Amino acid sequence: MSDKKMTSSRRHHLKSLILHIGHKWLEQEATKAVQEKQIYMEENCPVLSLPGSMLELQDLCKKLHHQIDVVDEERYDMENKVTKANKEIEDLKMKVQDLNGMKFKKPALKKVRMSADAMLAALLGSRHKVDLDLRSHLKQVKKEHKEEEIQTGDWRKNIEDKAGMDGRKKMFESEA
Repeated sequence: MSDKKMTSSRRHHLKSLILHIGHKWLEQEATKAVQEKQIYMEENCPVLSLPGSMLELQDLCKKLHHQIDVVDEERYDMENKVTKANKEIEDLKMKVQDLNGMKFKKPALKKVRMSADAMLAALLGSRHKVDLDLRSHLKQVKKEHKEEEIQTGDWRKNIEDKAGMDGRKKMFESEA
């Protein structure tokens, strides 16, 4: 019997049964959580009855502020406990890894200044004999200078020519 494999229909049937049972358990946990929440709210948050006079309202506000302070202190204490527990968990995980012989701690790296040649020599060893002169492999380009004479004139003369309506007329006529 152990040599024979389970048929696919049997395997699918068992899988569906397991999923159905798991779904029921999840529903039960959800309803239980809702009931626990209602019970907690009934215990810790009684129904609010508003008094009629101003002094009673002030007393109620002071009482509520005091309760808020108490809850904040409890929340702060709980957060500290959770952070301490998380740190302990991480420390214990590291200890377990150390005991297993698997060390994942990375050493602190030191900054080392090396030239490119020295780095290649360290990586490649004796195979590295090529000098890295990056400029030697570049293509040589000769620049051709075009000699143009730039005409420079008196800028005051151009402004005087363009001043007034006659200058503007000349400017538009020269463009057209």
